[in-house]
Amino acid sequence: MTKSELIEQLTEGHDILNKRDAEMVINLIFGGISNALALGDRVEIRGFGSFSVRERDAREARNPKSGELVKIPSRKTPFFKTGKELRERVNM
Repeated sequence: MTKSELIEQLTEGHDILNKRDAEMVINLIFGGISNALALGDRVEIRGFGSFSVRERDAREARNPKSGELVKIPSRKTPFFKTGKELRERVNM
């Protein structure tokens, strides 16, 4: 499902919500999650899952084309862990 499909589904289910308002709500939710992760916070949505930031250590790898050794710096990556209810619903 894409972001536009999510907005469309949200407006179909609720007559009082138009597409512009639904898009604003979706952008606020995603923006809030993104901002919290950028600050290093953890976001938990009960029954759905939790978002957190994990630090990946610096490492050395090989360029597959040339075989040259390349140093990859440490970095932070977003991580999502599913909640119990979502996992159970997907495995039905």
